[in-house]
Amino acid sequence: MVTCLRRGVASREITNYVRVVANYERHGWLALRQESALHPQRQIIDPHHHLWDRDDSTYLAAELAADTAASHNISHTVFVECSSAYDTDVQSAAMAPVGETRFVAAQAALVESQDGPKIAGIVGHADMRAGAAVEEALLAHDAAGAGLFRGIRHGTNWSAHADVKNGHHQPGAGLLLDATFQAGVAQLGVMGFSFDAWLYFDQLPELAELARAVPECPIVVDHLGGPLGIGPHALHREQMVEQWRRGIDLVAACPNVVLKVGGLGMEHYFGTPWADQDAPPSSEQVAAYWHDVVHRAIDAFGPQRCMFESNFPVDRQTLPYPVLWNAFEILGSVYSGFEQHHLFFETANTFYRLGADGNPGDAG
Repeated sequence: MVTCLRRGVASREITNYVRVVANYERHGWLALRQESALHPQRQIIDPHHHLWDRDDSTYLAAELAADTAASHNISHTVFVECSSAYDTDVQSAAMAPVGETRFVAAQAALVESQDGPKIAGIVGHADMRAGAAVEEALLAHDAAGAGLFRGIRHGTNWSAHADVKNGHHQPGAGLLLDATFQAGVAQLGVMGFSFDAWLYFDQLPELAELARAVPECPIVVDHLGGPLGIGPHALHREQMVEQWRRGIDLVAACPNVVLKVGGLGMEHYFGTPWADQDAPPSSEQVAAYWHDVVHRAIDAFGPQRCMFESNFPVDRQTLPYPVLWNAFEILGSVYSGFEQHHLFFETANTFYRLGADGNPGDAG
């Protein structure tokens, strides 16, 4: 379970918050909303999902295969680090995350054996604070990844507000601006790997500075750049959105950066209103809620520099997998068929160097 805070709407005290609990195993509740794919033939790459086996949640090859086969035509996926299966018998803590890459490579073989989509890429974790010396860990990831290793995520999501949870890599303030951290990201670019950036909206200007400092490294912004809707940001959404817009524009001006459009179900960060409903929202409700933010982000980057992502199983705290992809179908429908092909397939294919064959004519 993950907990964060949002404002108690019934209270007159504007500083009163109620705790939001992220529950990834509400299968009975999720089953109350059934949808078929709006465009079942459209080929989709899901460029952001996790795999784990925790005390309170399991999401492994079988669960991934079941979700991706439920409705839409998911042909390839990309795993993104979540601190799973770290090695515990290594002398250096810096090498422990290599165990996750080895674990995911084994899960990838299982998914294919169960007729699931190909896990075509792995994004692991290495500590960018090692600077250029991170090369050793990157070589180990590459060796463990069975040809699937593509890059690193080092979460830098940090807030000065006590009511906003900081990232699982224990970042501090200004980490994206640290010269040694930037040297680590530069090493990714030198070795042909990419950097996934998970951060909050008010850190986007720092990410733009990083991107300008390491133009040779491809960078992808996760989860729409973190437009928070919890804690103090639930009280002042207009100010948050305006600051997020300015940050998105700064990052979009960096040609080595693309954007993941997703995380739409992360109520524990974005403060969406669905977890307490009698049933999950429909895809139309999801698309309507996110309409302005999603289109503002896509228009800033351009559809050819954006990719839709599921962020499963994190997003299943509020959204069934078919509902999420139908919401993307609705949100993407205003763009041309060529642009939709990039949003659903080609941007991810190119950024993560997946080498997947796709047909723009399947846009629907």
